[in-house]
Amino acid sequence: MSKSIYNDNSNVEEERDFTISILSENSVGMLHAVTIIFTRRKVNIESINASDSEVPGVYRFTIVIRTKRSTAEKVVKQIEKLVDVLAAFLYEQEQVHYEELALYKISKKVIELNPEIKNIIKSNGAEILPTEPEYEFVIYEKTGHKFEIIKLFKELEPFGVSEFVKSARIAISKSKRETLTLIKYLEELDHNL
Repeated sequence: MSKSIYNDNSNVEEERDFTISILSENSVGMLHAVTIIFTRRKVNIESINASDSEVPGVYRFTIVIRTKRSTAEKVVKQIEKLVDVLAAFLYEQEQVHYEELALYKISKKVIELNPEIKNIIKSNGAEILPTEPEYEFVIYEKTGHKFEIIKLFKELEPFGVSEFVKSARIAISKSKRETLTLIKYLEELDHNL
């Protein structure tokens, strides 16, 4: 019996996570201009971080999306067309070093009644943040990948987590490219046009 060509899924693109890194000028409305591109393409932003970069006056956006590669490439091409964008890069998961940060707030009374919480914290590599002695809660900090942060939350949840917050991804590419060198190269290109 022959296989139908209509059932062949070998050319079907799968959705997966991508990290987009954008270098831009820090101008008013830049975040809106970037995010509207995702809205128009109906691509949900899983996380977004905006910060200074190692180059004075250059801002870095780190955006995580879950979509097909072809869609991610189209989004990056549109971002590159924005006036204040100096460069935009699309990375697969294995092309970046990345971390997220989470904070977990738990009552001191709960911790006293459940000493196993300290073992959970230690086995997950979390740390205690310093707080005022009279503060009635302990705040734990965990840095890692999303699955590690969620794993710790699920282990602490039965004891009662008063508050939980997780940051967006921050990422650095594994490439040998240096931002300052790239900016100088782009400036030279611009002057030669």
